[in-house]
Amino acid sequence: MKKIIIITILFLAFFAGSLFSQDVTTVEAKDSDISDNLDLEAVASVFGEAKDLEDFEKKLNDPDLKLTNLDLNEDGEVDYLRVVETSDKEVHVVTIQAVIGKDQYQDVATIDVVKDDKGETQVQVVGDVYMYGPNYIVQPVYVHPPVIFVFFWGPRYHPWHSPFYWGYYPPYYRPWRPYPPYTYRRNVNVHVNVNNTYRTTNVRINKNSVNLQKKMSRNDFAKSHPDRSFQKRNNGVSNKQSLDKNRVNNREGSKANSGSKNATKTNNVKAKPAKKSDNKSATKVSNNKTQTKAAKPATKSSNSVKHTSKPTTKKHVSTPAHKPAARPAKQSVKKGGRR
Repeated sequence: MKKIIIITILFLAFFAGSLFSQDVTTVEAKDSDISDNLDLEAVASVFGEAKDLEDFEKKLNDPDLKLTNLDLNEDGEVDYLRVVETSDKEVHVVTIQAVIGKDQYQDVATIDVVKDDKGETQVQVVGDVYMYGPNYIVQPVYVHPPVIFVFFWGPRYHPWHSPFYWGYYPPYYRPWRPYPPYTYRRNVNVHVNVNNTYRTTNVRINKNSVNLQKKMSRNDFAKSHPDRSFQKRNNGVSNKQSLDKNRVNNREGSKANSGSKNATKTNNVKAKPAKKSDNKSATKVSNNKTQTKAAKPATKSSNSVKHTSKPTTKKHVSTPAHKPAARPAKQSVKKGGRR
């Protein structure tokens, strides 16, 4: 008998522990990725507000704006992002690189600025394959033609190559500690111009931009950490766009499941008080009936006392000895009524 009790207790403890561990996993689960630390829509928005590439680099590293949250070298400070550019006729390729060490750089994204046959300028922000997966491209449509277009096609154009490197930064730059990815995603939305349109595509406008990008490309971090590529970090997911869609679907599914669970709990909670109230009311009714039944004999007894005392009262009105005999009968009536 003792063995059976011990086995039962162990089984219940194991079952309760497994349920508790499942609840903890559900609450503590967090989905984050390196690509969450630089929003390309914010990059496209700020690019359209810059007057030239020097101003664009300044905005990327502004400690007040905090557009980036990247800390690839994990030194506890956000990496400085330098901007380098190359061009060929009607195509300009602007490359954003994280400064991660002495003479070490990692491509983060490139911006293709292309003038088409109609003379219109189109912009595409292309995420680096290592960071965002293949073919993750954000194509902004600006509500107003950006001033920076004048820089590219005007007479004062000159190629921009950032003069800053590891240990040498502009005076305005003050490195800050990175935020949790979910905090960064919430805060960076403030810097996205909602008047613009941001489309996602997987095709680059100009094929020549790929060749121009290779001239300036640096992937020192990817070479030293091949196991941390987007495909290795997110098995079965093609690129950043697919990753975001999966997250949305998972959140909607979890909300639906939690809603059904809450509805079930609510129904169960409502049903229990009803049963208790029925029992209580039935108990009260039975108690009242019992009290009523108990009170009736007391009333009869009081009447019998009154009938028996009437003759003596008439004959002995002035006799005080009979008055105490009548009072206990009235007190017993009151006590019987309360019961």
